[in-house]
Amino acid sequence: MVKTNWRCDKLTSPKKDYSYLWKFEDYWAIWLGVIILLFGMFIFFGNPPANMNQIIAESNATMKAEAEKAPFKTIAWHQANDAKTSLRGSNTDLAKSINKYFTRPGRWSDNPLQSFYRSPAEAKAIRDANIAKHEEAKAALEAAKEAAIAAEAAAAAANFQDAALNAEAQTKISEWRSARSAESSAKGRAETKPYNHLNTIIPLMIILGLYFAIGTHFMGRSVKGFLIGFPAVFIVATLSFFLAAHEFSNAWGLEYVLWAIVIGFLVSNTIGTPKWIMPAVQTEYYIKTGLVLLGSTILMNKILLIGIPGIFVTWFVTPVVLITTFWFGQKVLKMESKTLNITISADMSVSGVSAAIAAAAASRAKKEELTLAVGISILFTAIMMVVLPMFIKFLGLHPVLGGAWIGGTIDSTGAVVAAGEILGSTARDVAATIKMIQNILIGLMAFCIAAYWCLKVDTSRRDEADLSFKGALREIWNRFPKFVLGFIGASIVFSIVYASMGNESAKVLIDDGISGFVGSLQRWLFALAFASIGLSTNFRELTKYFKGGKPVILYVCGQSFNIILTLTVAYIMFFVVFPGITESLMK
Repeated sequence: MVKTNWRCDKLTSPKKDYSYLWKFEDYWAIWLGVIILLFGMFIFFGNPPANMNQIIAESNATMKAEAEKAPFKTIAWHQANDAKTSLRGSNTDLAKSINKYFTRPGRWSDNPLQSFYRSPAEAKAIRDANIAKHEEAKAALEAAKEAAIAAEAAAAAANFQDAALNAEAQTKISEWRSARSAESSAKGRAETKPYNHLNTIIPLMIILGLYFAIGTHFMGRSVKGFLIGFPAVFIVATLSFFLAAHEFSNAWGLEYVLWAIVIGFLVSNTIGTPKWIMPAVQTEYYIKTGLVLLGSTILMNKILLIGIPGIFVTWFVTPVVLITTFWFGQKVLKMESKTLNITISADMSVSGVSAAIAAAAASRAKKEELTLAVGISILFTAIMMVVLPMFIKFLGLHPVLGGAWIGGTIDSTGAVVAAGEILGSTARDVAATIKMIQNILIGLMAFCIAAYWCLKVDTSRRDEADLSFKGALREIWNRFPKFVLGFIGASIVFSIVYASMGNESAKVLIDDGISGFVGSLQRWLFALAFASIGLSTNFRELTKYFKGGKPVILYVCGQSFNIILTLTVAYIMFFVVFPGITESLMK
């Protein structure tokens, strides 16, 4: 029977209740992420570099004229390009003042204090030791430029028709560019400044604590308890960056994500995580907000640059591996937990931790199952990040093929970029783009898993009314992780904004502006999330999920299949079906 409200002698329908929009974690992840993105847009879109459009227009005109004049990139072409590429949204005064608060502990080797603090005396000593080297580099740069000018003039005198003179000019210009890079590095060391990262890390801790406390209040949780425990979680996150900044971690690709979990594990499995910290141990709250921010960096126009082969490599291989490994876990390994099976399968096939979080939310996996999947993923990611590039070099594979192979198989986006960098800039860019295309599937994957779990796996809660099509859709919607909507929405909005700005302006304000801002904050949120995973996990709770070693066997077999299939499909698409696109990527 429909309830009615009698007001002013009129019969009115009951008002629809929208309180769920501020009572649940997924929605708060969206709201917090949207506020951050709007703030970032205000910082960068409202404060572009001075004369940005004029510099871009003049640089493009010069580069076009020089390209028509000579068969190689002239000195004027490079200078115009330098003027354009020096435009960075992050270089404005406002952006610098904001971005400094996202600074992480710096690199160090022997002295741990160097990661957080450098005294004025130490900075002066470094400057004094490098001033002479900088002067030498400046002199070398001037000499290299004079040689390049002379060589180019000789080529121009022959109307660029003499192949030998053209080659000599190209060589001298290349040497000038190398000298310029060396001078820039020497200049940085000669201008070393003192720092105290605690002056920015502590305010960041306070701001993030208060920021997440807003949602904590509206979700009916203890704000006081959250604020008391948050500094402890933040300290674990900070220590993870500190350990990841050591030269050993850098050499072996041991990222902050691994250290955050390890430190948390050590606390929870030795002295035990104190109860007063637990209200701030909110894994999903932090990481869901971070994933909404991630959506702003997944831009459709960038994906189209790699063309059909790159899209096919990911959108064909990924679902095949996901479905195959889930089937393998159920039919061959006979894993008891379907939720653990699908979480590990999503982790290895889609995009690592981000996909695992979405899959676990869609299938309602247990916290321990998600922790196990993430732990296995991090371990094998660290191994593959080092081994796969070395193996590609040993085989002598084409950089486009090597990049596609890395992007389609290594789980973590950061590890993908680092591994690709070992093979060169082309491989790095291809690998990062492939991974970006793969990340798009997170939303679709979450919806499909929610639908499958609702209709085929977990049907115990459905009554007769729920068997209707409308009832099934309602149940799928209930299972669907709502934060994914924020991820998809951010991707769509920023793709539209990027396209409307044009590539040149968008590169300055988005690629070199808001994306860096968002990425820095996102890493802090992920560090908080993985610190929470470690602090809330007891090894004794995980042992039952390792029964028979099935999770590890599933990951090893699934990843092996993924490696073989990705390499095969990438070769066919980039070298058999679309070789022209491969050639264009090498230019």
